[in-house]
Amino acid sequence: MIEAASRDGDLRVEDGLGRLLDKLARDGDVCCAGYKPSCLRRRIGVRVRATGAGDFGRYAHVLDAHPAEWTALRDTLTVNVTGFFRDAAVFAQLREQVLPALARQVEGPVRAWSAGCASGEEPWALAMLLAECAGVERTAVLATDVDERSLARARAAVYAAHAVSPVPASLRARWFAGVDPVHVVPALRGLVTVQRHDLLRDAVPATGLHLVTCRYVVIYFTRQAQEALYARFADALAPGGVLVLGKSELLTGPARRSFVPIDARERIYRRVA
Repeated sequence: MIEAASRDGDLRVEDGLGRLLDKLARDGDVCCAGYKPSCLRRRIGVRVRATGAGDFGRYAHVLDAHPAEWTALRDTLTVNVTGFFRDAAVFAQLREQVLPALARQVEGPVRAWSAGCASGEEPWALAMLLAECAGVERTAVLATDVDERSLARARAAVYAAHAVSPVPASLRARWFAGVDPVHVVPALRGLVTVQRHDLLRDAVPATGLHLVTCRYVVIYFTRQAQEALYARFADALAPGGVLVLGKSELLTGPARRSFVPIDARERIYRRVA
């Protein structure tokens, strides 16, 4: 997920940030629409200081002179904080209540989308839980992110032993092999499809979904972008489907009328008809 900004009034400033954003979109296909200005300024500033450029205008020249800096910039702009079973209470609710209920209600495959999946820990966790309660043959998880490096890690499905320590022991024994690193077993790998998707630029990759998780992603978006994304999630979900957000994120805008809380504290909502 790339942190950027959206309102021209916040960006067209004398320090050259606005012109740099134009360059990122033009020369690097880095879309700046929809993200908070403060996040963009802070993260690009990391590379400005690291290269000794001094300001955003000079940093644009650094990008021209050193093509490898584009990679360093994208790495800095990308937010890839994730983990297996992050927020234990959320996953306890999913494991004990939400997913078993979906498995009972849905005929055929239970279709989930992990949006902004980073390096893949969340979609693999969802696939484990779904397979446990709905069966392998009824589990289908789509994992998407905008960052190709993160997607490569998600596809590889290889993790350090300490990274899988939050996974309950029974699930580790069934769905992982190896010692350190460990890897997701083939039976689980076949349940998850990993593909690139930009939440702000691309149409939803599927409809009729039964579960959408998008956690700790929209917090970096402007209010307008958040509300538009929530509306798209509502469109992607089948009636009765479930939306899960991050603990620091609030369901706002007209899309609120499309949901009722299952657990407001854990940011779990059900799509109404």
